[in-house]
Amino acid sequence: MSTTAITGARVFDGEKPLGVTTVVIEGGRIVQVGGEAPAGAEVVDGSGATLLPGLIDAHVHTDRDSLALALKFGVTTELEMQGVHTRDRRGAISEDDSVADVRSSGFALTPPGGHPSELFPEGFDPGRPVGGGQGGGQGGGHRGAPPYRPDATGPEAAAASVPQLIAHGSDYIKFMIDDGSVEGHPGLPMLDQDTLNAGVAAAKKLGVLSVAHVLTIDAARMAVQAGIDGLVHLFVEPPTDEIITMIKDAGMFVVPCTVLNASMMGITGSELADDPRVSSRLDTDWDTTLRSCFGHYPQGKLQDVLDSVKALVDAGVDLLVGTDASLPMPFLGGLAHGASVHQELQHLVQAGLTPAAALRAATATTARRFRLSDRGRIAEGLRADLLLVDGDPTTTITDSLNTRSVWRRGTRLAS
Repeated sequence: MSTTAITGARVFDGEKPLGVTTVVIEGGRIVQVGGEAPAGAEVVDGSGATLLPGLIDAHVHTDRDSLALALKFGVTTELEMQGVHTRDRRGAISEDDSVADVRSSGFALTPPGGHPSELFPEGFDPGRPVGGGQGGGQGGGHRGAPPYRPDATGPEAAAASVPQLIAHGSDYIKFMIDDGSVEGHPGLPMLDQDTLNAGVAAAKKLGVLSVAHVLTIDAARMAVQAGIDGLVHLFVEPPTDEIITMIKDAGMFVVPCTVLNASMMGITGSELADDPRVSSRLDTDWDTTLRSCFGHYPQGKLQDVLDSVKALVDAGVDLLVGTDASLPMPFLGGLAHGASVHQELQHLVQAGLTPAAALRAATATTARRFRLSDRGRIAEGLRADLLLVDGDPTTTITDSLNTRSVWRRGTRLAS
């Protein structure tokens, strides 16, 4: 069993900077933090760099190629918010250290004809993983039985679907609360409060985390009233004291996905794509997608979203980094796996978080809120999912893109 010692780097352990120290990994785990490098260890010189836990994207729709792209940017885990990578369908990915690890909600509860059906063009192949704000994710190259699709036609159906989702390998349960207004399709069928309440209660009874897709304050209010554990989007309107207080008092977490809201408002990812640290890792399709946008809500203002982020963090609400990255297609544009995590970090700092707080939102906080007890921090006994970057992103957040090395379960990603 080989031993690797990363020496001389600043270490951010997922909660706070530890200063310059040594981190030793062996057998896919972190076995030592601090002290001297063991005799015979392969030494990786981290001088001038910062060692971070592998980053976690708390909102994606993904496939194997996307997981490979994410890992190139130091994102070692992606949390799928609708898709097929449930426990019974991801064995090969879990054992493949050339791609990011993944957890999944399976399919979300939404009424027939409800969101995200309005997003996709006529003739779009539903067998491919899809998402974008929004939800999709139906293929990914899996064979055998199709993924379980829940029934959200009423309270009894929703409550009965939750244990079925869990039995089919969902790691958490997602609910779509969306009437299509932000996407330019007002009047879509939407979960009513009773159906939502019943589904969330079923998840709580089984001890399973519940999350909600919301893009409006009204939808967020419904989620709070139902007892949802977390919001995996942030509303596009200016924040109100009432909704911020409701979220805080409910103990909820929020995955703002500000990069998605920016795309909805017509802001492309072109500036990010122009960064050579990004462009060098993107193929033509992803470059084109990142330079595109959803553009469904041009009347929106990104500053309103940033103001909501600041109000939430000031209230003590846990924020998690997520992007809603999906497929390399322009109509799902403005986002790219891995790369957009770093832009989200920049948005959080722009909103008023310290760089260290933003990094916590992509590591320890996400691991804690999604009950991923084996990752998200640099501590003895945890998975050796690590990111080494030149510079110090705890003071200059854009340094997070200065990738020097990535490890997934102690295996160093080939550059």
